Amino acid sequence: MVSLSTAQPPARRNVAVLVMAQAILGAQMPMIFTIGGLAGQSLAPNACLATLPISMIVLGSMLSATPLAAFMQRFGRRAGFYLGLTGGAVGAGIGALGLYLGSFTLFLTGSFLTGVYLSAQGFYRFAAADTATGDFQPKAISYVMAGGLAAAVIGPQLVKVTAEAMVIPFLGTYLAVIGLNGLGLVLFAFLDIPRPPARDPAHHQGRSRGELLREPTIAVAIICAMVSYALMNLVMTSTPLAVVGCGFDTGTAADIVTAHVLAMYVPSFFTGHLIARFGDRLIVATGLGILALAGGVALMGVELEHFFVALVLLGVGWNFGFIGATAMLARAHSPEERGLVQGVNDMIVFGGVTIASLASGGLMNCSGGTAIQGWTAVNLAMVPFLVLAGAALIWLALRPRDISQA
Repeated sequence: MVSLSTAQPPARRNVAVLVMAQAILGAQMPMIFTIGGLAGQSLAPNACLATLPISMIVLGSMLSATPLAAFMQRFGRRAGFYLGLTGGAVGAGIGALGLYLGSFTLFLTGSFLTGVYLSAQGFYRFAAADTATGDFQPKAISYVMAGGLAAAVIGPQLVKVTAEAMVIPFLGTYLAVIGLNGLGLVLFAFLDIPRPPARDPAHHQGRSRGELLREPTIAVAIICAMVSYALMNLVMTSTPLAVVGCGFDTGTAADIVTAHVLAMYVPSFFTGHLIARFGDRLIVATGLGILALAGGVALMGVELEHFFVALVLLGVGWNFGFIGATAMLARAHSPEERGLVQGVNDMIVFGGVTIASLASGGLMNCSGGTAIQGWTAVNLAMVPFLVLAGAALIWLALRPRDISQA
């Protein structure tokens, strides 16, 4: 069994850098997701637009995924991550200016540019696999995802310190985000991932986008990653509204979300080992099953234990489904196809997440007269997408092994 301590030195160092990046730089995302809606509410001309800044972040991530992947394919991972840091810092700076001037338009512009950082962060997991080999590859992906556990703790603590630190609420938080991105300039200097080979027009440069999407393993991996991430976002976004709407206070809602975030990242310490032992398909299937179980528990009632158990299961299901699908994708393309396939993957995944983030509030608030009816609608909305991902995985498993390259 390969461990982080016994892996090849370049892979070990790269994974360590990426884990720290996920933990420290990644803290800006829970910071912004925590106060983005509150800041938007203070600026928006209509309270219904309060969460639009969050949707703009996800939209920016979706639209920048493909060009950022192409940029990394040509100039390397480090240059791409520096570009992500620039987007994060400039986005936070424009957001801070929007708060200072009371401009919702500027604030939305900054949120959109923040999506460039979110997109770059999504490539940390792929970068971990670049120099890892054999059984260490899924473990490397898992270790990097586990760094999100520290980010989930660091980010909210920084919000507590900075949110009211200045006369203008939340301005200090956005200035702190600029500082976090500055730390990344030093951190990524230690990253050692060779650039992909230069393209030679005289030789085969990999499959086209259409050919890649017709590859069964790639298509199913993308579907499962999108469903896992989008459904997690769909339910998580509505949870505070449902918890408070069912008579509990905001502190209780925060505790439930905290339990959910821990459940998202704690399994990462062993998910990679499970993939190495049992295979990525089985872990993805397990993740989809746990997501279905989370929806079932949520539909059983709206007592406190129902919310806690459902959100913990939701986090674990996302972890297995998303990391398993990432590992499946990583083994299904050649090095020269890396930039194209990973960019398409993240564009589709975050496209699904964007739709889910926009649909979540509508289902919760416009599907009935009560919070219980809205919560029921949110969880029932999971069913067709789980069926889609499950059917795709079964179809892949039933294909002859020499065709699917399982």
